[in-house]
Amino acid sequence: MKAHLDVITLAVHDLARAVAFYRDGLGLPTKGIVATEFPPTTTDAAGAVAFFKMQGGLMLAVYPRRELARDAGIAESPPSSGEFSLGYIAESAAEVDALLERAVAAGASRTEPPRRRPWGIYSGYFRDPDGHLWEVIWNPKAAEPS
Repeated sequence: MKAHLDVITLAVHDLARAVAFYRDGLGLPTKGIVATEFPPTTTDAAGAVAFFKMQGGLMLAVYPRRELARDAGIAESPPSSGEFSLGYIAESAAEVDALLERAVAAGASRTEPPRRRPWGIYSGYFRDPDGHLWEVIWNPKAAEPS
């Protein structure tokens, strides 16, 4: 396996709400919900999904929780956000503050206000409307000239 990721798929309760949060709230580019012409069948999950183009070629997808479980052949489970977080590297402390405010205004809940961490970064956390945990990070050492 090569050391890269191509798609991160988030299981969501309400696909339209998730698209609105990431597109309208955070400003991520998307074509919106696609593949609606593929309804669920007795053997396959529904196709409706939304993709957001991220820098570096990574795609962020949002897909209904029930359909993701069905497609993967696993039991649908309740949301749990403590297993991992998604990280966004900001260019300044001010950008951390602004992005956290923007996320909250779009419907996210702040779990940890931005602050300087003992290991030198400045960061804060939010959960998107489906409970996915995001950390917004600025590392002042990365901004220093080498």
